[in-house]
Amino acid sequence: MNRAALEVEDLLKIVLGLVILWLLLEIIGSLLSITLTLFNALPTLIGLLIVVLIVLWLTDRI
Repeated sequence: MNRAALEVEDLLKIVLGLVILWLLLEIIGSLLSITLTLFNALPTLIGLLIVVLIVLWLTDRI
């Protein structure tokens, strides 16, 4: 059995593939974090929208 059956280029391709996969998982995790943060802020944004609509109604801008 030959221990050096894999060439350096093949090992570098494997490492490159793993690093790309790791970076993609980090990006997806960040996007999910941002999305969850927006969903957590949704009640506050709805309340703010209601206040703006009431103020616009009272000032006859609607």
